Amino acid sequence: MKPELFTKDTTAIVYGYHVNAIQRMLDFDYAAGRKVPSVAAIVNPGSEGVHKVFFGKGEILLPVYRDLKSAAARHPKSDVVVNFASYRSAFDSSMEALNHPNIRTVCVIAEGVPERRARILAATAAKLDKMVIGPATVGGIKAGCFKIANTAGTYENIVESKLHRPGSVGFVSKSGGLSNECYNIIARNTDGLYEGIAIGGDAYPGSTLLDHILRYEAIPAVKLIVALGEIGGTEELRIVEALKAKKITKPLVIWVTGTCSKMFPAGVQFGHAGAKAGSDLETADAKNAALKAAGAIVPASFDDYGVKINETYEKLVKKGVIKPAADVPAPALPLDFAQALKEGKIRKATTFINTISNEKKEELEYLNIPISRVLGSGMGIGGVIGLLWFKRQLPDYGSKFLETALMLTADHGPAVSGAHNAIVAARAGKDIISALASGLLTIGPRFGGAIDGAAQQFKRAFDAGLTPEQFIRDMKGKGANIPGIGHKVKSLTNPDMRVTQLKAFCKKHFKKTDLLDYALAVEQLTTKKKGNLILNVDGCIGIAFVDMLSSSGQFSKDEIDNIVNMGCLNALFVVGRSIGIFGHIFDQKRLKQPLYRTPYDEIAYMTDL
Repeated sequence: MKPELFTKDTTAIVYGYHVNAIQRMLDFDYAAGRKVPSVAAIVNPGSEGVHKVFFGKGEILLPVYRDLKSAAARHPKSDVVVNFASYRSAFDSSMEALNHPNIRTVCVIAEGVPERRARILAATAAKLDKMVIGPATVGGIKAGCFKIANTAGTYENIVESKLHRPGSVGFVSKSGGLSNECYNIIARNTDGLYEGIAIGGDAYPGSTLLDHILRYEAIPAVKLIVALGEIGGTEELRIVEALKAKKITKPLVIWVTGTCSKMFPAGVQFGHAGAKAGSDLETADAKNAALKAAGAIVPASFDDYGVKINETYEKLVKKGVIKPAADVPAPALPLDFAQALKEGKIRKATTFINTISNEKKEELEYLNIPISRVLGSGMGIGGVIGLLWFKRQLPDYGSKFLETALMLTADHGPAVSGAHNAIVAARAGKDIISALASGLLTIGPRFGGAIDGAAQQFKRAFDAGLTPEQFIRDMKGKGANIPGIGHKVKSLTNPDMRVTQLKAFCKKHFKKTDLLDYALAVEQLTTKKKGNLILNVDGCIGIAFVDMLSSSGQFSKDEIDNIVNMGCLNALFVVGRSIGIFGHIFDQKRLKQPLYRTPYDEIAYMTDL
C-alpha cells in the first residue's frame, strides 16, 4: 500500500459514541489549521441522528448512523475507521471495515481481542493491501494533518510537542503511553514529529514496528526514524534483519524497554500482553545489542534516548539532509465553557433567580426544608403552597384554609365555561393536557377572576378607611360591579353552604377577621336592594385569604398587597378547578362520548344584522 496513510484531507468514521475522543480529534484539526473536520461520521449501533461538536470557534453537526455500512456509503471519501468497539465486537466490526472498498486504514482501540482473531485481522489487511493499527492502541498522529482518537493527549501537550505542524521524524512504538512521552522528547531534540504510530502492546498486532519503519523509509519527508520496542517477542529482530539487508537506510534511533527484567524472576510480564520474554532472544538487552550491532543507534539507557535523538538530528542538519521546520505558533483553543466554569477560570451571570426550592442538594428541598421533612411534618398541600408561593411555613389553620379553598373551587358542574370547553376538547379526542388547557384558558375576569378582584377591591376600600356605604357608592360611581358579591341562584333565604362553612372556619381559627367582617357589612347593605347580592364563595375565599395572611402575623402590609396583586388567588382557583376539569375530561373519555357539535336550535342565525 502507499506509504502515506493520512493527509490533511483525510476523514474518518468513528465507530462508537466516544464524544471526548471525537472532540479531541476536532481540536487537533483546529491546531493544524484544517479546513475540513477529520471526523466525517459516527457509528452508534442501534441509534441515529446528529451529534453537535465544536470545530474551532464554531459548532458543527456530525451525522450518527446505526451501522458502518450506511456511514461508509454516505461518506465514500472517508478511508479511515477509528474503532472504539469493545473487545467482544471489535473483531467483527473491524473485519467489516477492512472488507469495505472505501476503507484503507482501521485503528482498533480495544484491548483483549483474542490473539487468533488479531492474527486474522493482520492477515486480512495484508491480503487486501490495507493497514490495521492495534488492537490495544491509542492510535497515531500525523503532525499538522490527522490525529486518531486520544493520541498525544491534551491540546496543551499537542502544542508543546509541536504536533500542530510537521517535522522530520517518523516514530513508531508499541506503547501508547510512552509514545506520548516520546513525542515530547522528539519535539525538544529535533524539529518535531512527522508521524507517530503506537501499534499496541499485544503479541500479534495488526501492523508491526517494521511495517511502519519501512513506510517511513519510503516517505521522503521523513529524514530520521525513531522507534521504541519492548521486552518480549522477536519483532525487533526483524528490524535487525532489515538493517542488515539495507532495507533501512535512514538513521534509526531505537531503544527496547525492559532491560530491568534481569532483576526479576523469569516469566514476569511488564504491562502489555506481549511484554514477556520467553527466551534469551526476547530480552530487552539481547534485542538492544542486536540492533546496535546491525547499525541502529541505540542509547545506553532510556535516559540517553533524547540525547541520541538530538545527536543524530544535529548531524543530519549539519549535512544538509534536514532543513529544520519553522516553528509555527498554534492558535489558542477557545475554552469550553463547561470545563472553564468547572475549573473556576470564568464566571457567568445566571439566567434565572430561584429562591423557593433546590434540587441540586443531596435531597430536594422546599424553602430549605428537605422533602422528607416536608412529607413527615404533615403540613399537607396547603403547607407546600405556603412554602413555594409565599415563602412561609404557614400555621396549621393557614394550610387548612388553602386546602379548603381548593376543595371549594374544585368544580362547579359541567355548564361553566372551563368545564364546558374541556369537555368539548375531550370529546374531540384531544389529550388530557390539551383538554385541560382549553378549559383553563377561559379563566379570567368573568370566570374565576372574582377571587382576585374581591380581595383587591375590598382590601383597597378597607385600607382607605371607606365605610361600607362609601365603598358601594365608589364602585357604583365607577360603573363596576362589586367583585365577590352576587349569585345566580343562592340568596339570603337560600344560602350557599360553602360560604357558610368557610365563614365558620375563619371565625373559629383566625385570630382576626377584619376584612371578612367588613365584607359582611357590605353584604347587609347589598342584600337590602336584592336578596341574591350576597357574598359568594369566590368573594369569601379572596377576602378570607387576606385575613389569613394578616392573622398569621408573618406578612407585612406591603407583602400582603404584593401577594394579592401577583394573582395568587387566581392561581389557587386554577389549581383547585383543574381537579374538577380533569374529572370531567376523564368522565367523557370513560363514557367514550363522541365529537360534540352545538345543536342548530341553540344558535341564532342572524346574518342580516
